[in-house]
Amino acid sequence: MPKCLSRLIDWVVKALVLAFLLTASTPVVDETYDRVRRFTRGIEFDYATWTANAAWSKIQQAAAATPNYIRAEKQKQIVARYFSVTQRVLLAEAQINLIYTNPEISDPAAAAAWVREELKVSTEEQRRLLPLAETVLQMQVGEALAEMGLAPLGQSVPPVLYHVSPLPLALIVSPRERIQTDANISLRADLNPEQQSRLEDYIDQTLNVSSLVVPVGGIGAYPTMVMETTDLNWQVETIAHEWIHNYLSLRPLGMNYETSPELRTMNETTASIAGKEIGQQVLRRHYPERLIGQETGLQTLRLFDGREGMPTLQAETVFDFRAEMHITRLEVDKLLAEGKVEEAEAYMEQRRRVFWEHGYPIRKLNQAYFAFYGAYADVPGGAAGEDPVGPAVRELRARSASLKEFLERISWMNSFEDLKAALGQ
Repeated sequence: MPKCLSRLIDWVVKALVLAFLLTASTPVVDETYDRVRRFTRGIEFDYATWTANAAWSKIQQAAAATPNYIRAEKQKQIVARYFSVTQRVLLAEAQINLIYTNPEISDPAAAAAWVREELKVSTEEQRRLLPLAETVLQMQVGEALAEMGLAPLGQSVPPVLYHVSPLPLALIVSPRERIQTDANISLRADLNPEQQSRLEDYIDQTLNVSSLVVPVGGIGAYPTMVMETTDLNWQVETIAHEWIHNYLSLRPLGMNYETSPELRTMNETTASIAGKEIGQQVLRRHYPERLIGQETGLQTLRLFDGREGMPTLQAETVFDFRAEMHITRLEVDKLLAEGKVEEAEAYMEQRRRVFWEHGYPIRKLNQAYFAFYGAYADVPGGAAGEDPVGPAVRELRARSASLKEFLERISWMNSFEDLKAALGQ
C-alpha cells in the first residue's frame, strides 16, 4: 500500500476515534452542573477550537514523519534539547517578572530588554523543537505500550497523541455537607487568582456550595493535553496517564466516568497506577539515567501540577504532607458526618494555615479540594482519607500478573460493586 494512502487511512481512523472520545467524555448534566454553568459560560475553555488546532498540528507532524528517519540517539538529543530550551524560557519569564516587581528598578522595561531578547530567541527555538519532541515521545510511549502488551499488532488504540499547551483550569463544586464532585467545569487558562477567588465566592454564596478552581497537569481529550514542564520523568508519566483515559473511554469504566464518585476514583487511580508503570518502561528503555533519584523528582512535580500543593525542599524534610493531609481529611469527614459543617470549614481553614507555614501554599482548603484531589488514590494516605475505592484498585493491581491483565479486568467494570466482587469482598 502506498505510504500516502496508508497515512490517510491512519488519520481517518484517528478522526473516528476522536469523534467517539469527544462524545463519550461529555459530562453528565444534572441540576447542580446546570446551575453552576450560569456563572461560567462566558469563561469556559473552548475545547472545539483547541482540538481542531491540535489535530491539525498532529496531521502536519505525521506528514513530516521526521523522527522515523532519525537515529535513536539523535531522537534522545532532540528531547533533551527541548527540555533544556524550555527551562531557559521559564527562567527568562521568571526573571522578567522579578525585574518588574523590584521596587528599586526605576525603568523595568529597559532593565528587562536583554532578557526579553533572550526569551525571544529561546521561544523561537522551543517552537521549532516542540513538534519533534512531541513526535519522539509519542513514539517512545507507543513502543512501551507494545512491549507491555497494550498495543495489538504493534499499534495502540487509540494511537498515542498529545500536545503541550496552557491547560484549562478546573472548577470543582461540592456540597458543603459532604465531599462529592457535583460539577467539574473547564475554564480558560488565563484566569488570575483574584478572578478565580471572586468566582468561587460568588458561586458559594449564591448556591450554598463549596467550590474551588484548581490547576491540572493533563487532560484526556484527543489529542491529550499536557502542561509545559522541564521534567521529562513527569512528562512521560503524564502522557501515559492521559492515554489511559483515552483507552478507558472506549470501555465501560471510562464511559461511566461521571456516573458516580466511586467510578471517577476508579478511573483516576487506574490512570495514575498505569501512567507510572508505562512511564517507568519508557525511562528504562530510552532514559535509564533518569531513573536515578527519580522518586523525589516525580513527587515534587506531581504536587506542582496541582494534585496536592507545591512543596519547598525544606518542607519535604520536616513535614509529611500526605500524612498531615490524611489526618485533615479524616477529621473533616468526622465533623461532616456529625452535621457540623461550619466547624469542619473552620477546621479546614486552620489546617490550611498550618500547611502554609510548612511551605505548602494551598490557596483554599475546602470540601471541593478533597472532592478533586481525593480521587487520585494510587498512593495510600493523602486527601483520599478512608475512601475504600483507591485501596481496592491498588489491591486488584497487586493481584494481577501484569498491567495488561489489570487493565483488561478493571476497564470492563461498571461499578464499584464489580470491583469488590472481583476481589471477593
